[in-house]
Amino acid sequence: MEQNSQCHDHELEKEEYVLMDLDDVSDQISLPTNAPYVLSGLDTVNPILNIDGKIKLVGEYVETIGTCLVFSGSDTSPVVHEETGPSEANLLSGKCTGDPKQTSKQVKPITQFHKILKFRLLLEGENEELVKATST
Repeated sequence: MEQNSQCHDHELEKEEYVLMDLDDVSDQISLPTNAPYVLSGLDTVNPILNIDGKIKLVGEYVETIGTCLVFSGSDTSPVVHEETGPSEANLLSGKCTGDPKQTSKQVKPITQFHKILKFRLLLEGENEELVKATST
C-alpha cells in the first residue's frame, strides 16, 4: 500500500519549464559569460536572479499566447527526398525537393513551456522587501 502511494506521489510531480528572457537587460549591462548565478524565489511573483554576486535582476512571469516548443539540433548528412505524394498536377515528379549540397540539421523536440520569466535590473534601494521575501 505504501509503495502504491509513493508511486502516486511521483506521478503528481510535473516538471515545468520556463524561458528566462534577459533581452531587456542585455542592452543596459554586460552579462559575463559562464558566470555563476543564483535564481531564487521561483515560486513567488517576482523571482530574483543574482549573477556573479554583483548583478541583481528581478523577474516577472509572462504567459505565452500559445505553447512554445524547444528543439535540439544536430548536424546530419544531407537527405534528399523525391516528391512522391499524390497530386492532381504533380509538378515536381522525379525532381528533388532539397539541395543535396546544403548542410542539413536533424531536430528533435525537447519540451514545451507556457511561461516566460522576463527580467529587469533591480536598482539600488528598490524594494528591498522584495529581495528579502524571495530569499526566505
